[in-house]
Amino acid sequence: MAAFLRRLQQKRHNKRGREKKQAQPEAKAQESTNETGDWRVLDTRQIPSEVGNERLAMSYVAEAVKNVPLSERRKDQLGTAVAEATMNAMEHGNHYNPEMPVTLQILSSDDAIAVRISDQGDNGSLPGATPYEAPDIEAKLAELQSPRGWGLFLIQNMVDEMHVLNDEHTHTIELIVRLEGGQHTHQHASG
Repeated sequence: MAAFLRRLQQKRHNKRGREKKQAQPEAKAQESTNETGDWRVLDTRQIPSEVGNERLAMSYVAEAVKNVPLSERRKDQLGTAVAEATMNAMEHGNHYNPEMPVTLQILSSDDAIAVRISDQGDNGSLPGATPYEAPDIEAKLAELQSPRGWGLFLIQNMVDEMHVLNDEHTHTIELIVRLEGGQHTHQHASG
């Protein structure tokens, strides 16, 4: 377990270095993609907030991206990230109230897939309502921090980008995975 956590920490450190180098071009590319409406909706689903329904979200994403140029490993990573984000939305946002569905939206562009997972919960108490900070691995291993709190950390390390978006009605986690062969291909694509 400790070796796994060290690899994740190293991967996150490496990813931060790459993000700093590409910060300006990447931000402009994302802005222009969103502004020009280059995102195409592949699927939108309402998922009841019930234990186990994160598997439904994972299967919907798998179906929607089955023909996109991503390795099976990358598709699996995206599915796992979506399942974890959906589980968080159902638990923390909607408090497992089946009357409050989680909205799953899957989009594509010429170079990426985006998945947005939205809940209707009390946004003031959600993990993404304040700036996200990675868990302190050493403190958790020394049992100085709660063993909980790994979800967003794991999600962030399975996708190329993770954005937390809040408004007065919804809390959304947006996951972005770059398609293989493009200029912004994620480091996992070759693995």
